[in-house]
Amino acid sequence: MLVVVLALLAALSNAAASVLQRRAAADEPEGGAGVRQAVRWLGRVLRRPYWVAGAGMLALSTVLQAAALGVGSLALVQPLMAAELLFTLVVGSVVFHRRPDRRTWLAFAALAAGLAAFLTSVAPTAGRSTASAERWIVAAGAVLGAVVALVVTARAVRGAPRAGLLGLASAVSFSLTAALLKEVTGRIPDGAGAVLGTWPLYATAVAGALAFLLLQSAFRAGTLAASQPALTLGDALTSVALGWALFGEQVTLGVRVVPAVIGVALIGAGTAGLARAPSVSGSWDAASRSDGDSPRPVS
Repeated sequence: MLVVVLALLAALSNAAASVLQRRAAADEPEGGAGVRQAVRWLGRVLRRPYWVAGAGMLALSTVLQAAALGVGSLALVQPLMAAELLFTLVVGSVVFHRRPDRRTWLAFAALAAGLAAFLTSVAPTAGRSTASAERWIVAAGAVLGAVVALVVTARAVRGAPRAGLLGLASAVSFSLTAALLKEVTGRIPDGAGAVLGTWPLYATAVAGALAFLLLQSAFRAGTLAASQPALTLGDALTSVALGWALFGEQVTLGVRVVPAVIGVALIGAGTAGLARAPSVSGSWDAASRSDGDSPRPVS
């Protein structure tokens, strides 16, 4: 029960962080391409109160997720984090004073339900609390290679596809961060020296910083409806893969293959529905022109 509460609170905090930081990003024009323009844009966004509040919620979600991972497996925590998709729409409706269109709600619900069904069905058995250096080298190399490929591909496109690709790159980086957090918590019983005097704690900070920068780029590139599903799905699925590769969390489907297939079907339906949803390229999560602005909800 404690794992469930901690994971759901982490999902809510993550959703609030995404909405608040997207709100800050929506206040700023994109400002052109190039590293210099991106740095200037980021410098302006970082000073906005919405972004600061979002950073606080992101820090809280990290603490809550670390606590959940300390008492539960990576594959148990991540399905519960799928609730972040629905929390994003709820919090976003409040912050932006707009409701996303019905197709977006249905697509997000299908994605969340499908992800939860799939991950619950394939939930690996609890594995080791730490992993060998050799396993970490292979896993980190694969993750960083995937991130580079996604970022390079994202540079060639614009709008919703770019936001989705950058969201996925951020998700893969966040999953690596979560796995590193699992490694850090697994070393706590060995004493402070095992945590402060070894590499995982510092690698967690580096991976988290990379994930953070990619997330800001995703918010800059497009709407939450484009980036958040890729962020949530990519994080969860990559985390299951890392749990198997690093910590030996074994997957045994058996009769649970049926709900797993249903979960995949729901994810496919949600993805297809989201591709046609007006909110992906619309303005439901754009900043209001003034505090008194009350745009008509999207129907």
